Amino acid sequence: MQAPVTIHLPDAAATEALAARLAARARPGDAILLEGPLGAGKSTLARAFLRAASGDPGLEVPSPTFTLVQGYELPIGAAHHFDLWRLDGPADLAELGWEEAREGIVLVEWPDRLGPLAPADALTIALTPGAAEEQRVATLTGWPGRLAGLA
Repeated sequence: MQAPVTIHLPDAAATEALAARLAARARPGDAILLEGPLGAGKSTLARAFLRAASGDPGLEVPSPTFTLVQGYELPIGAAHHFDLWRLDGPADLAELGWEEAREGIVLVEWPDRLGPLAPADALTIALTPGAAEEQRVATLTGWPGRLAGLA
């Protein structure tokens, strides 16, 4: 088992750079689980990931807080950004197209709502606020062999 990778992110630009490095390593079938309290930077990281993966820094990436899921067509295939904050548990995922979305890349905010549907091979990114407003600490676990040189 690979040891967690901890990355200190001093500002939003560092968070965006991490997202771009992850996007370059992502492939269809990947799940990226974004953990952390409100305001920890989960949406910022997901938005930057999708922009980098699309090759379009101006890509419109609305928060899926109310729609629960947003889909994107990327050069490497489909991606879905889920925000499960308003779900009580995994029972509602079927109607959101979870199984179909798993064929592409899924980014999931509030992955604790996945319950037993959480992919065992996912990359989990736990974000915690740092000392200053834009500072974050990202702890990455999963993706054995794919996180080398990421920090």
